[in-house]
Amino acid sequence: MIYCNGKKYVCLLDFAMDFIRGKWKAVLLCHLYDEPKRFLELQRITKGISQKVLNEKLKELENDELLTKKIFPEVPPKVEYNLTDKGKELTKIIKEIEDWSVKHYPHLDNKCN
Repeated sequence: MIYCNGKKYVCLLDFAMDFIRGKWKAVLLCHLYDEPKRFLELQRITKGISQKVLNEKLKELENDELLTKKIFPEVPPKVEYNLTDKGKELTKIIKEIEDWSVKHYPHLDNKCN
């Protein structure tokens, strides 16, 4: 067993998967891979996610140091989300899993971006 931040994990793979566990985290990382995006843009391209859940997941990804939140001093405030180097590295792995599914299930081809 591995213990980290008050959580118990079966192994290091279980620990690593916690960074993308759930319905939205991996999708959000994929959407941010090529360029920074604003909150409403992410909500628009991530169909089905509520504003509340999007906010929660972005905060979790930020706390995990997978993305950064940049607030521009404007009115209304402009906020952009961008992947960190750690986030880009993890997203490359996620995209490899996506490529695997496209290869083996081509009739379901629907990429993140």
